[in-house]
Parts: sequence; structure tokens; C-alpha cells
Amino acid sequence: MHRTLVLLAVGLTPRHLGPHTPNLARLAAAGGMRPLDTIAPAVTCSVQATFMTGLAPREHGIVGNGWLFRDLMEIWFWRQSNQLVGGEKIWEAGKARDPSFTCANLFWWYNMAASFEIGATPRPIYKADGRKLPDCYTKPASLRDELSAKLGPFPLFQFWGPGTTIASTRWIAEAAKHVIAAHRPTLTLVYLPHLDYDLQRHGPDESHPAVAQSLHDLDAVAGDLVGAAARQGLNVVVLSEYGITPVDAPVHPNRALREAGFLAVREEDGAEMLDPVASRAFAVCDHQIAHVYVAEPSLADPVAKVLRDLDGVDQVLDGAGKRAHALDHLRSGELVALAKPNAWFSYYYWLDDGGAPDFARTVEIHRKPGYDPVELFLDPAIRFPKLALGARLAKRRLGLRTLMDVIPLNASLVKGSHGRITSRSEDGPLVISSKPALLP
Repeated sequence: MHRTLVLLAVGLTPRHLGPHTPNLARLAAAGGMRPLDTIAPAVTCSVQATFMTGLAPREHGIVGNGWLFRDLMEIWFWRQSNQLVGGEKIWEAGKARDPSFTCANLFWWYNMAASFEIGATPRPIYKADGRKLPDCYTKPASLRDELSAKLGPFPLFQFWGPGTTIASTRWIAEAAKHVIAAHRPTLTLVYLPHLDYDLQRHGPDESHPAVAQSLHDLDAVAGDLVGAAARQGLNVVVLSEYGITPVDAPVHPNRALREAGFLAVREEDGAEMLDPVASRAFAVCDHQIAHVYVAEPSLADPVAKVLRDLDGVDQVLDGAGKRAHALDHLRSGELVALAKPNAWFSYYYWLDDGGAPDFARTVEIHRKPGYDPVELFLDPAIRFPKLALGARLAKRRLGLRTLMDVIPLNASLVKGSHGRITSRSEDGPLVISSKPALLP
């Protein structure tokens, strides 16, 4: 049985293969590369679920990175249980063909409660005093000790947020090298997220110095891992989930729905909290797509009109539109909004920044009722950001409760987004194979 390494290089597109990515370009030239068709929404959790199952969102049920859990009436993003993903997984199909088939899943999403043999995923330790400590969850549990002893703790604060660096992607790649050598899985799935973050900060143009550096850094890590795989005789596949497109127009559908009287907030200790229970309509915003949940069928048309009247909204999908996009699943909103190519949807629902909840100015991926790429930026209004961060961290080390409120409330900072299917194949995702015969 051929052993295979699959690298998921988020945000990599055909146009990025060139001088900044010599290792990946060499792999593509020696093997093969094709532009890859994707799904809507072209976002991490949905696309990875399709890679895992070969199914569309209407079948696997992952309609975005988050959605309204209707039985709880709560909005949740970035859940980890593989039990949320419907359909047969690729490792289950492999084992059905050959009982000796094994799979390692290293940092792909929906990593927990899955039936593969080996897994690892970010899992912070949340202390009662408010501290968040870097850690990961592994299967088997002993793998966490193996990796920590060899590589140190997983660098969580370089994985997401304004402090993201190549360090977390390099840690994942080194973990993959260890797993491939020590455990010898048939299929190894590896997530390399670094490039994605600078493309959202600065846009996809590789002429930007930070983007060029990110391409170089990703290529160096990927090239080292591909070399290690080749020495062990593994086939190599490189995938990307989506292409990032340049944006300059943040759209705030929840503010429009609130002004129209559909969205309700609850005041808590002087801050405004989105209230899904009392709202007649609200949007769960996820890059360039928004699932809009409408409490009563009679409200669908007036809610759709509010959304269509917003600058930056391209389409508002009703039942027929959702079926056409394979998004007709119970988890989807009654309506689904798609942004124009240069626009993206913010989750902001307050009308004045004074009403923003305290978590809005922090890196808080689980409490925000939508995706927030502004978490990649330090607030430019802070004159000495390193000093401000250091002071807050020092207070936490002393056991004091301190809010890490260093994230701005300025959606115009974001320069790249995704979620739509790109109009040009060179700007979209790709697949590279070390074996050209594996590509049609």
C-alpha cells in the first residue's frame, strides 16, 4: 500500500508558484498541478469537510466555520467534534478497503472524537483566573507528551491573532515528520495555515513584502517536509482550500438588521450582546458569506430586501438559491448572503463602539457570534503595543484578572477575504501531486 502525505497549504494559488516558492514550484513541475474547483462557502471548515468526505455541505452539514445551533439557540464557531461531520470519512473508506490502513490527522479541523488512529489539534488550557495556556489535544494522549518533549509546547499564540508567525506552522510540520517516522500511517493529513493570515492582512499580491516573506517561509517549511516524505518513499499531495481575493469594503449586515428592527440586543453590564432568542433576524457572518436566520417565514422577504439594499451584497439566496449552491441544510440560515468580490461581512452589531462587548477588542474566537479577521491586527491607536502587551501579560502572571484588549474595531484594516468561488482559476485553490498520473 502506498503511503501518502497530504499538505493543506491554506491560501496557496497557482499564481503563487514561482520565485517565492521554489520548493513547491519544483514539486509541481516534477509531478503535476491543477487548479482546484471548490465549494461555496469556500471557508476552512466547509472545504475540509468536503475533502474528508467528498460530499457537499447539504450532505456533510458543515455550512460554515460556525452557525446557529438551533437546539441551543446559540451561535458557535470552531467546534472540534468530528461527529458534526456527516458522511463516510476518507480514513473510514481506506480501512474498509484494507483493514491495515491507518490515518494521522494533524491539525485539520474536526479533529476530536474521530475514528482515525492518530490526531493532534490546538486545545488551550483555560484556567479559572482567566489565563489561557498553550496546549494541544492528541490521539493517543501519549502523543502530546512525545511532541511536547521533542518540540516544546504547541505555540498557540503564534497560531492565530496579531502575534501569528511561521513558528506554529513549523511546529506542525515537525510534528508531522515525527509521526511519519515513528508511527508510519498510511495517510497523513497536515495543516499548514501560515500563508492565510498575511493574505488576509495585506491581500493576495505577492509583491507586498510581507506576503512575499510568508510565501518564502511557507515554502521552506513545506519543502523540508516534502523532502522528509520523499526519503521515506511517500507520495505527496498539496492542496489549498480557497484563494484569497483583495477586499476594500466591509459590510455590516447585523447593523442594518438592527436599524430595521429585526435584530435584538441584551444589555449586560453596560455592553450590548446579540440576542438570538429575541431577534427576529440576524446574520452569522463568515468572511464573504452570511447565514441569515429568520424567525418567521413572513419576514423572509423584508429581511432579504434589507440585505439586498446594502452596498457590497452580491446575492441573497432563498430556498432555491441554497439548493443551487448545495447549501440546503437545516444548519443553514433561512437566507444566505454572498458578498461582492471586493467585500466581506463583519459580525459587528453595535451601532456605537461604546456599546461593543469587552470581547470585541480581544482574540476570542469562541464568544464572538461571527468570524473576526480584525483579530490579526494590533490596535494602531496603542502607541507602544509591545509595552501594552507586556504590561497585561505581567499582570496575568501575578494572578490579576486583565483584559487583553489590544484588537481594534476597524474592519477596514482587512485587505483579503474568501468564501466566494473566485472568478479566475489562477486566483483559486490548487492541487499538486508528486505523481502526475494521479491528476486528470
